[in-house]
Amino acid sequence: MSIAPDVIAKLVCPVSRTPLRLSEDRTALESDTARLAYPVRNGVPILLARAAQPLD
Repeated sequence: MSIAPDVIAKLVCPVSRTPLRLSEDRTALESDTARLAYPVRNGVPILLARAAQPLD
């Protein structure tokens, strides 16, 4: 299950308040500014700072 592009366009990083993008493998929403990846589970983005993983 994936997130619709129009929904992704409305989401922002809860840390930096900047737009998010879907990762290449479609399992996370990434914030380039905060260098964080928020998981997507069963098509639902988990936009909690404590759930985010640092980007390499």
